[in-house]
Amino acid sequence: MQFDFVVRQASVVDGTGKNSFEADVAVKGDRIAVIGKPGSLNAGKTINAKGLVLAPGFIDVHTHDDTQVIKHPSCEAKISQGVTTVIVGNCGISAACALLKGDPPDPMNLLGKRSDFDYPSFAEYTLAVREAVPAVNVAALVGHTTLRNNVMDNLYRPATQTEIQLMRRALRDALEQGALGLSSGLAYASAHEATTDEVKALAEELAAFDAVYTTHLRSEFEPILTAMEEAFATARHADVPLVISHLKCAGAGNWGRTKEVLSLMDSAAKGQDIACDCYPYAASSSTLDLKQVTDEFDIFITWSDAMPEQGGRMLDDIAKSLNVSLLEAAKRLQPAGAVYHCMDEKDVQNVLRYPLTMIGSDGLPNDPHPHPRLWGAFPRVLGHYCREQNLFSLEQAVHKMTGLSAQRFALKDRGQIREGAFADLVLFDPETISDRATFSSPKQAATGIKRVWVNGALAWQEGNQTGQRSGRFIKRKQ
Repeated sequence: MQFDFVVRQASVVDGTGKNSFEADVAVKGDRIAVIGKPGSLNAGKTINAKGLVLAPGFIDVHTHDDTQVIKHPSCEAKISQGVTTVIVGNCGISAACALLKGDPPDPMNLLGKRSDFDYPSFAEYTLAVREAVPAVNVAALVGHTTLRNNVMDNLYRPATQTEIQLMRRALRDALEQGALGLSSGLAYASAHEATTDEVKALAEELAAFDAVYTTHLRSEFEPILTAMEEAFATARHADVPLVISHLKCAGAGNWGRTKEVLSLMDSAAKGQDIACDCYPYAASSSTLDLKQVTDEFDIFITWSDAMPEQGGRMLDDIAKSLNVSLLEAAKRLQPAGAVYHCMDEKDVQNVLRYPLTMIGSDGLPNDPHPHPRLWGAFPRVLGHYCREQNLFSLEQAVHKMTGLSAQRFALKDRGQIREGAFADLVLFDPETISDRATFSSPKQAATGIKRVWVNGALAWQEGNQTGQRSGRFIKRKQ
């Protein structure tokens, strides 16, 4: 067989969690053709990977790249850190299936302006992604808040039975068109008044499609255990897999509670299919939520429509300059975005090492001053937490970014290095891979990523994009 290229003598970490092994990996077209003994395979183009790690392309299971993959298909923030597949539509907000009568409500505004929402059906969103040809593969969830926005005149109340039926029909259509499942963001005001029964009714549509339910819990603060029980009950009711989004113990009064949280995860996992994702930082980022305004931790303002000149400053500094309280300053800034330094580092580590945890960046690409997780999440896991903190083995770290993620979201032939799998690959130096993005200077590519291939095409090489964009839209189980 004539191969397109061979990566020779690489240390292969195949995404399964098993021990690494040295091998040659040959690619033909968009697939891994042969895995052979070191030095045994040849092609017109060979890459000497001695001393380097070859892993499956990383799968970012928690993104808000819905409009980014269309508007800015180069996706440099992702491809530069080895991400080859993104899952969009998280936290109850999706560009797919959105029908807007005015400006997008909070938190749909995280995805863009009204003009960015031009995909009233899942099929139309799929077509737009395919026409854009992004640098990464894209798979999508449908957002609960998006569905609510389509049929309700007021998001700050429970839906009626008629509205629920309309949402169910729209969700069913999206699932038939290839959506991965349903996401919710019950902590946000625009979905907080949704009853558990409302969400259960929608989740009932998922079972027939073997689809997944993901949720930004109703609370990540003191009532987190109750919120987790609600999520477990919803998934059990529908008999579908559950993924808890960005699992954390938020708020100073909640620090140290991951022991309880993970114990509850263990108990639930005995009787149902559950998982979670996590980003490797002790700070969150979202819209500026008045309920989270406190003097117990730092709050950094990333943008403000009302007072754009205040973007890039700490909330307490803004309050002092305005000679008002923190809460009053936050009110004056609305609508706005913020980074909340609301977590304890030990809690972050506990969740990261938990066996059911996948890695997701939760980055906000439309934010003018994004959280560094947008550019640095995956190299940070490999560099800081794996190599420097010894939180887990390299094989376990890669598994959390690849094989586990592909399995949970039913991404066929992705997330593993094996013969016949898609040639989504990342070649990196395990000794130098590191995130460079910081809270003060977040838009910086990582170091140590040598090459990235998407569906067999070279997308990133030695610190630069190649100009080749070969990402695809991945439908459920496709």
